[in-house]
Amino acid sequence: MTIVAVAALLVSCGGQSGKPNFGDNEYAVRTIGASSADLETSYPATFKGMQDVEIRPKVAGFITKVYVKEGQTVGAGQVLFEIDNVTYKAAVNQAQAAVVSAQSALNTAKLTYDNAQKLHAANVIGDYELQSSKNQYESAQAALGQAKASLMSARDQLSFCSVKSPTSGVVGSLPYKVGALVSASIAEPFTTISNGSQVDVYFSLNEKDVIEFTKQYGSLQAAINQMPALKLKLADGTIYGSQGKVTKASGIIDPVTGTTSFIASFPNPQHILKSGGSGNVLIPHKATGAIIIPQDATVEVQDKHFVYVVGKDNKVKYTEITIDTQNDGQNYIVTSGLKKGDKIVVYGVNQLNEGMEIKPISEADYAKKIKKAEELSKVQGDGVFAVIKALKS
Repeated sequence: MTIVAVAALLVSCGGQSGKPNFGDNEYAVRTIGASSADLETSYPATFKGMQDVEIRPKVAGFITKVYVKEGQTVGAGQVLFEIDNVTYKAAVNQAQAAVVSAQSALNTAKLTYDNAQKLHAANVIGDYELQSSKNQYESAQAALGQAKASLMSARDQLSFCSVKSPTSGVVGSLPYKVGALVSASIAEPFTTISNGSQVDVYFSLNEKDVIEFTKQYGSLQAAINQMPALKLKLADGTIYGSQGKVTKASGIIDPVTGTTSFIASFPNPQHILKSGGSGNVLIPHKATGAIIIPQDATVEVQDKHFVYVVGKDNKVKYTEITIDTQNDGQNYIVTSGLKKGDKIVVYGVNQLNEGMEIKPISEADYAKKIKKAEELSKVQGDGVFAVIKALKS
């Protein structure tokens, strides 16, 4: 092939198929056979911290200090913000005074009761006076207990002015600033502390998949116990470094969505996964004795899938197939429309038409043509080579 031929090749490239059009009727053809493959099925997922705790004040008042910032890591017991405590300090002082007063009343009642006991023993007073003195003493004891309980409650209320984190984690958004009036009934929490050392990933399986898992393993719980380790594809397209494990399933099918919710747990020591984030759970599964074809070999029209089957006369036939909903993004498992021994065009299907006659070649020979084109393209410089490389990808 000359340089001119290479240029002609570039002109005739077909971008829709993902492979170059070599300007001839040679197409890579594959003979269908039963095979096995390791596939991965992708399901949309959302992330939630192992423990997301809403922080709400237990007392009402104006915020006087905020000690943390959004995204800050805090420890259990760390003070997050302060509420104006003047009123609550006054309540403590009042309760303390009530305790002192009740203690004095109790001391007086005890002296009275002790003296009544001596007088009763000397037959100076009767049983009625003695019992009345005893009742007053017991009432004073109860009053002191009540005053001490009120003091404890007042101190608790005062301590609640320093709002602390109940767990270790990362601070979420802070909608309230210094000067804001807050209470236990605020609509939006002061913040949320997310313990992200481990993240729960929520995803759903459709009813068909749930039935298949249940049949395969005997029960849904058995399927959960034996389900392989999962991968997680992040929003930027990368695969998360640690694998996860399915821990829970709802056990019911949502009548609105027709799906069952699952929860997988992923370790998150470096806090890469953020509560509220999203990605895709990848569930591995092995297809055995199945007809597996590359997605490049199909044409999708209105949710239907078609392939070009090569007849004995080397003419192609536009053929509808059905596929398994589970796929790895590169291959399809064909459930009907093809059988072992059929021949299909693998690359360049968007350049074909019904009844078109082609010259079948093997995928290996097709790859050699691409390689040869790349080598020849270097003669015209890296720019041409980059074009052919892009067409190949």
